[in-house]
Amino acid sequence: MQREQKQPVLITGSTSGIGFAIAETMARAGHAVMLHGLASPAQGEDLQRRLRKEYEVSCGFSSADISSEAGCAQLIADTREALGNPAILVNNAGVQFTAETSEFPTEQWQKILAINLSAAFFLARDLLPDMRATSWGRIVNISSVHGLVASERKAAYCAAKHGLIGLTKVLALENADRGITANAVCPGWVETPLIQPQIDSIARTQEIDTEAARVQLIGAKQPLARATKPEAIGELVLYLCGDFASTITGASLPVDGGWSAQ
Repeated sequence: MQREQKQPVLITGSTSGIGFAIAETMARAGHAVMLHGLASPAQGEDLQRRLRKEYEVSCGFSSADISSEAGCAQLIADTREALGNPAILVNNAGVQFTAETSEFPTEQWQKILAINLSAAFFLARDLLPDMRATSWGRIVNISSVHGLVASERKAAYCAAKHGLIGLTKVLALENADRGITANAVCPGWVETPLIQPQIDSIARTQEIDTEAARVQLIGAKQPLARATKPEAIGELVLYLCGDFASTITGASLPVDGGWSAQ
């Protein structure tokens, strides 16, 4: 028997990493959760079963391709079928590609902007009427420290993440009188499997231990040379969706070890 549940939440890119940490945190707090990402139906079912069993909440899954407007519409349709209208939207899905601007492939530029920025717009646009009708909603956009500062070889990523912060501010202003908040979270280095190959490469090349390599990698950008745990991002998202954060809107919150303070 499921416990009484809080507002349904749709989290894009939530089958692993930061996205799944957010999903677990929201489920633990009693929210019905819609998972989304590049996973097979069997993998999606396994993740749903895990959240249902551990947290006693409803859970759905969609593998819709949100690089297009039609794919975003499909994700919303899947979510409504599984859970009803989501009152909370967390735009977390993102992709990366690095190259000098003079050599940046057009297809990679388009893909990064489509998934990292346009999808957030399409999903928010289509869910806002229901949020406005009920006078309650939360939109949390997972931007990046690269939405606040730049790094070389990341033209598309920085453009998309800066754009996501701009979109967040517009959503906040347009819905300030409707019980709807919109905020951006801007992580720096996060402790996910994606950073381990970089750490291993430094350790191997410079013949130093793994911990020294980790500090070197993270400390090159962050004064506080420690990566953030994905669960910390999940807890911040949960806070932004709670009652005490009802007057926080239009904010861009760095979780970056002082990176953007420099």
